[in-house]
Amino acid sequence: MLLLVVSSNSGAQPQQDLTPVGLIKTPLGEIHIRLLTETPNHRASFIQLATQGYWDSLTFNRVIPDFVAQGGCPDTEQGFTDPEYLLEPEFVEGIVHSYGAVGAGRDDNPGKLSARCQFYIVHQKEGIPRLDNNYTVFGHVIKGMDVVDRIVHAERDEQDEPLAPITLTVSVEYLTVQELKALEDHRDR
Repeated sequence: MLLLVVSSNSGAQPQQDLTPVGLIKTPLGEIHIRLLTETPNHRASFIQLATQGYWDSLTFNRVIPDFVAQGGCPDTEQGFTDPEYLLEPEFVEGIVHSYGAVGAGRDDNPGKLSARCQFYIVHQKEGIPRLDNNYTVFGHVIKGMDVVDRIVHAERDEQDEPLAPITLTVSVEYLTVQELKALEDHRDR
């Protein structure tokens, strides 16, 4: 006997109609990041690490007002040498280090390979053009720059590390076009 079960969920959206949005939760509030399709490898890497909970035991380890809030794996004297955590750069014409841009950190390696375990959010209102085509921008904050303001103004030491750790939990939400528009419409003014 063959039993055929047909399930209909008219409210469900096909996967291709959903947009992945990074969500960073901190003790100071939440930050929503639109992940750019123009940088597919960095986007996929962010989604993979967020889904695995990679950043959930880490912090914003470098905070500088009018520059960046940087989180993820800390800078090391050895640099980022694990090939599993390095990505080829994805520089895209017109995608620049504007206020709220999210980029991949890296050391001074000649290939400008990104450390996929580290990201930063641009806090400079005029942007940081000197970073363009040197560091990959793979996202943009669509809500939560007020949280980034609080993060970069936290009391910090001489290495720009917050005195009180600013923990983060990173996940990915899949939003419909309407949900994304509603989130963007309520962004910080």
